[in-house]
Amino acid sequence: MSKKAFNQQKIAPYLFVAPFILIFIFFSMYPLFDAFKMSFQEVNGFDDVTLIGLDNYIRLIKDPVFYKALWNVLRYTFWTCLILIPFPMLVAIVMNYQGTPFKSFFRSLYFMPVLTSSVIIGIVFKFAFSKQPTGVFNTFLSHFGVGPVNWLNGSSTGMFALIIICVWRWLGVNMIYFLSGLQGIPVELYESADVDGASTFQKFKNITVPLLKPITVYVLTISILAGFSLFNESYVYWGTASPNNIGTTLVTMIYKFAFEQGDYGYACALGVVMFLIVVTFNGVQIKLTGLFKEDN
Repeated sequence: MSKKAFNQQKIAPYLFVAPFILIFIFFSMYPLFDAFKMSFQEVNGFDDVTLIGLDNYIRLIKDPVFYKALWNVLRYTFWTCLILIPFPMLVAIVMNYQGTPFKSFFRSLYFMPVLTSSVIIGIVFKFAFSKQPTGVFNTFLSHFGVGPVNWLNGSSTGMFALIIICVWRWLGVNMIYFLSGLQGIPVELYESADVDGASTFQKFKNITVPLLKPITVYVLTISILAGFSLFNESYVYWGTASPNNIGTTLVTMIYKFAFEQGDYGYACALGVVMFLIVVTFNGVQIKLTGLFKEDN
């Protein structure tokens, strides 16, 4: 092989990945480092920038709204992970079963909410959770002699409204993830278990769950990220001023300070803290699940 051909083969892979690397640097890494730098500044326009050290972070630590927003996203993330991991897994098992009729139709039906704009979905659910007696959920409760409920004005009912819209929207996505994992499990394992007389629950416990572990950890990871990144649904429900901050999230705080008040330095400090929290949570859960643990 000539030296020229060798050099071409050596350089070619870098040329193929160069567009991705450049896009990643300019649209991910550069904004991240710039936001980190800006979090130590007071920014009042493009030319009025003052270095203020840790003032933005000290202000954040003393801000009660920050802790309220953090509590909101922690509650939201906990409930969505609790629902959107086992339930889509069970739905995927049903969709993967050979005897299930109209499987293609139901798979499309479950996935359809993902294709709808989150803003449109939020507006529809906002009307469904209307405090008026004619609202969809209040109409349903009226059959049991309950209501009407002012859903979007209370902490618990507001959180319920957020969780309902999340489950409705993302159930299909997580089902597809688990379905792809199920189709990667060799059928011979289940056939061997049948020969040994294993029950359906034993096959689920000893074959399905362990072999779906990488998918489960992945779904948990993206669910944590989505929980902390909650914005569209909350913004459509309440904007940036929910009663007693029941719908305030970390991202709505960032949006409020950056684009409504022009306080970019404090918004960047919020973004940096949010980034560190998400990385810590995901790092801990990956460590606890032992996904990347080396085999002895």
